[in-house]
Amino acid sequence: MCLQQPTTLKILIDPAQTLRDFTPTKEFFIGIDSDGCVFDSMEIKHQECFAPMFIKHFGLQSVSKYAREVWVFVNLYSKTRGCNRFHALIFALELLSNRDEVKSRETVIPSFPALSKWVGKENKLGNAALDAEVLRGNDLLIPIQSWSNAVNAAVKDIVHGVPPFPLVRDTLLEANTQADCIVISQTPTEALEREWSENNLKDFVHLIAGQEMGTKTEHLSFAAKDKYAPDKILMIGDAPGDYKAAKANDALFFPITPGCEEASWEQLRDEALTKFFSGEYYGDYQKELLDEFEDSLPECPNWNN
Repeated sequence: MCLQQPTTLKILIDPAQTLRDFTPTKEFFIGIDSDGCVFDSMEIKHQECFAPMFIKHFGLQSVSKYAREVWVFVNLYSKTRGCNRFHALIFALELLSNRDEVKSRETVIPSFPALSKWVGKENKLGNAALDAEVLRGNDLLIPIQSWSNAVNAAVKDIVHGVPPFPLVRDTLLEANTQADCIVISQTPTEALEREWSENNLKDFVHLIAGQEMGTKTEHLSFAAKDKYAPDKILMIGDAPGDYKAAKANDALFFPITPGCEEASWEQLRDEALTKFFSGEYYGDYQKELLDEFEDSLPECPNWNN
């Protein structure tokens, strides 16, 4: 006699549901970016992991100097700093193809229309979504998948022992007295969990939201919008995309200015948090911070001057 095996129902769970289900426990909310904001990890990740894999996987060895410069500009020293890796790849390839030095060497710079099409329709730009798209038969994205997997492997292999910026722990301790805190990032969740656990910071946040849970704008919307008053929601970040996410949700923004991270965290701990909790943050104070932040990141690379 054969017994029929029970049918297994596969339930597709939206990773972002955790954010939607989040219930406030305090009056204030603070969203915190991770790479380059809490941890001084942007340089090592992009210089030692992303840029080498960019050169290797897209055949850029003959113009490696310029490829590295372009990658670093897009991801560290411009207004696209901190953008999702797949957007960054599109920007970098386009910027590289337009460099006179690259044209003079007659190096063929690849382009991926399928990638542009995919990022235009996908709102959870992570490896899980990319893997699913490839499984659906989009073979044109296999080179992107190979590159992204190689980047993740390099990050896991190389990026260890990167501590938080000074005063981060003290600031988070103070923030937790009145605010619910959540990590809002476009880094893969696995890497975020590892970095926050390694540095004993995980207890300072309720949730860790990575790229699998959607964009930063969606993170803030799901977790905080309409759950807290707009002037009681603060996003802390080091990239223009962090500010755009805050603005899209009518939230406040505190910039961790690239190159001045230690001073930024000191100002946040000693001054900005007090103004946020007392209702004095919005207006001239925030505008002054935003103007300084805006001036710190150029829009055009210096090789175009």
